[in-house]
Amino acid sequence: MGGKALDPSNLKDAVMASVLESVREHIREKVGNIRDPDTGEFPTIVVRGNSLDDLKIHVEGSPALVALVNERLGGESMAETGAAPESHPRVFISYTSDDIDIARRVAEALEGAGIEVWWDKWCISTGDCLRQKIDEGIAGCTHFLALLTPRSIKKPWVNQEMDAALVRKLNDQCRFLPVRHDLPASELPPLLSGIASAAITTGADIAQLINDIHGVTRKPPRGPAPAAVLTSQASQTGYSAAANTIARYFVKKSKDGLFGDPICEVEDLAKELGLSVEDTEDALHELSGFLRISTGSVLVEGALFAEFDRYWKAWNTADDALRLAADVMSDPKFPDNCEEIAKRYEWEPRRLNSTTYYLLERSLIVDYQGIGTAPWAVFRIVGNQNMRRFVKSRA
Repeated sequence: MGGKALDPSNLKDAVMASVLESVREHIREKVGNIRDPDTGEFPTIVVRGNSLDDLKIHVEGSPALVALVNERLGGESMAETGAAPESHPRVFISYTSDDIDIARRVAEALEGAGIEVWWDKWCISTGDCLRQKIDEGIAGCTHFLALLTPRSIKKPWVNQEMDAALVRKLNDQCRFLPVRHDLPASELPPLLSGIASAAITTGADIAQLINDIHGVTRKPPRGPAPAAVLTSQASQTGYSAAANTIARYFVKKSKDGLFGDPICEVEDLAKELGLSVEDTEDALHELSGFLRISTGSVLVEGALFAEFDRYWKAWNTADDALRLAADVMSDPKFPDNCEEIAKRYEWEPRRLNSTTYYLLERSLIVDYQGIGTAPWAVFRIVGNQNMRRFVKSRA
C-alpha cells in the first residue's frame, strides 16, 4: 500500500495507519499552501492523534494568517478548541431505504426526546435539489448518525455522506455516531473500526443513544482534585489540572524524551499522582495525540515533550526549533548527525529530541525515525522545503 509492504497478520492496523497518513497529507496540502499576501508567511500545520476518533488539527502562525486560513476554508475554525456548544443537538441520519423501518423508529424517538432530526422523509420536498438539501443537512448537524447495517455499508451514497461527516468531525464541527443494526462490530469497515459504535436492538438501546446525544452521563459528580494537582495549575498550559499533572510527570520522568520513555500502567500512574483512576483516564483522553494507551499501559509520544517541555524544563522547544532550522537552512556545512548537532549547541539528547519531535510533527524535516537510533529520536536531521518556508515566515 503506497509502495510499502503490509504484514498480513496486522492488516487492520496497517490500513488504518495508511488512511491516517493520507488524511494528514491531504490536510497539510490543503492548508499549507495558503500564504499571507502581505508578509509572505505560510502556516505551520500540526495533526495529532493515532486514530480518526482522536485526530486533531492545529494551525500555527500570526493571528492575521490564522484568520486568513479560516476565511479560505469557508470560515470553519481549525482550532483544537472546537465550536461553541449548541443550545440543542441536531442529528443527521444517514441510512439506506432498505432500512426505512428502523430509521423511522430511531428518527421518531430522537425527535420526541428534544433532538432536532434531519431525515430525508421529513426534510426533502418535491422539487428540492437532493444534493443541496443533503449538503445543508450535513453542514448544519451537531451529530451525524450513520445507521450501519449489512445493506447500508455497501451503498455508495451512504459512504459519501460518511466521508463528508468525517471531515467535519476532524474539524471538531460534529460528533460522528456509527450505530449498528444487525451488523457485528467485526464487520465494520477498517476506517470505522477505531470509533466506538453502539448496537441498536431494543428500546433501551435507543434510550441510551438519546442520553449519549444529550451528554447525559451515568458517572456521579466529580469531586475536587487533590491539593497536589491544584498547585500544578500555576503552569498555564491550557489543559485541565489533571492533564497538567500527567504531562509534568512525563516531562520530569523521561530520560531522553523518546517514544515510550517512560511506560507506566494507568492504575500505577493514578496512584503515583494521587488521582482517581477515572480522573486519570479522563486526563489521558484529553491528552490524546500526546500519549498512546495499549493494553492498559501508557506510552508517551515525543510530541508531548515538544509541547510541554517549555513549562518544566530550562528551554523553550519552539525557540530551539527555530534556531536549529535557521542554522540548517543558512549553513550548507551544518552537520546532520544528531551527536554533532548536540555538541555544537551543548545540548543533551533530551533537549535535542524534544526539538526533533517539534520539527517532525510539523513536517519540517525528513522522517528518519527507526529502530536503533537511541539515544536520539532520528538517524539524522535533514531539512526540507517546509523548513525553508518555516524559517522565512518567522525570520
